[in-house]
Amino acid sequence: MVDTVSVKKRSEMMRSVKQKDTKPELIVRKLIHGFGYRYRLHRRNLPGTPDLVFPSRKKVIFVHGCFWHQHPKCKAASLPKSNKEFWTPKLQGNVHRDKAQIDQLRSMGWEVLVVWECEVRDMDALASKLKVYLEK
Repeated sequence: MVDTVSVKKRSEMMRSVKQKDTKPELIVRKLIHGFGYRYRLHRRNLPGTPDLVFPSRKKVIFVHGCFWHQHPKCKAASLPKSNKEFWTPKLQGNVHRDKAQIDQLRSMGWEVLVVWECEVRDMDALASKLKVYLEK
């Protein structure tokens, strides 16, 4: 199936997708700050530029969008029906890159937590998950 919008329009749409300070990321940051933890943002000297970094604890948190990072068994992670020859390798490349970056961080002695966009809907479960991760 052919893409339904022009190349120029698609380019504009892709440029408008935020990489930092997304709504799910801001929710996670506000929650963690409310617990009293302090962190660094988007440390470029670490593989994958983690969203939140806790240097003294050697812990990082990635806040992943379910579509862009293909959250397993999540409805939001379905492939688009149009332009599959573009989307399939693009999204699978994201998944492979994420795995490689997480493996690299772990080999450097960092603990890694991935928070998925869909997990932000249940604030109680998210708060519990974050507290368990940060307190261990």
